[in-house]
Amino acid sequence: MSVLDRIVAVTRERIERDKKAGIPTPKAKKRCPFRFEQSLRQPGLSFICEVKKASPSKGILVESFSCRDLARDYAEAGADAISVLTEPDFFQGQDWHLQEINETVELPLLRKDFIIDPFQIEQSACLGADAILLICAILQAEQLADYLRRADALDLSCLVEVHDAEELKMALRAGARVVGINNRDLKNFTVDLGTCLRLQALVPPEVLSVAESGIQTALEVQLLREKGIDAVLIGETLVRAADRKSTLAQLRGS
Repeated sequence: MSVLDRIVAVTRERIERDKKAGIPTPKAKKRCPFRFEQSLRQPGLSFICEVKKASPSKGILVESFSCRDLARDYAEAGADAISVLTEPDFFQGQDWHLQEINETVELPLLRKDFIIDPFQIEQSACLGADAILLICAILQAEQLADYLRRADALDLSCLVEVHDAEELKMALRAGARVVGINNRDLKNFTVDLGTCLRLQALVPPEVLSVAESGIQTALEVQLLREKGIDAVLIGETLVRAADRKSTLAQLRGS
């Protein structure tokens, strides 16, 4: 069983527990519809900075973890949006991280989790998300199209994650407006930046493209910018940085 398969299996168990607890009472501020993708459509390369405590491949990324402090650092550094890991068993995220960050900053928030049930879409909206992650590798084509429609009804943007050309075709047929090209193979967690460079050429100009995983240097960011990528999602490099404002400025090339 791959790491991805294990994560999905554990997620199914978590969903059943969450369903018994019910949809959380919305405490979120009223946000503009689809403001996550609106932010990425601004001129220039956008930066989505990730709040993440741990990963299956690297373990704990930061010992003195504070989701509020990370979010404040990102906002002050000029992030365009924030990605929040809420998966608890493999990434040590929590739903309340999203709620706390929602109370702390005004930036658009992406709930980064393993969405495999419609329940999680409404749950995400109530937790304060502006967008959700939909991973083609764990969804059927019909599911993906259905989840996109459900998210639209709740004014949620969707970052539809792909790893190869077939998944990209699936995302585009389903109507994805924002495609995340993940350089990390979720079956074995190896990283290849070439994945993004190859697939970007197949993304229609009206669809936003986001480069995910393994981005560490300003040279890599510049290469992605030159290839027409609209945004980069950066986690570990920023989470571990001693000075996140300076690190983000370096990645921007400023």
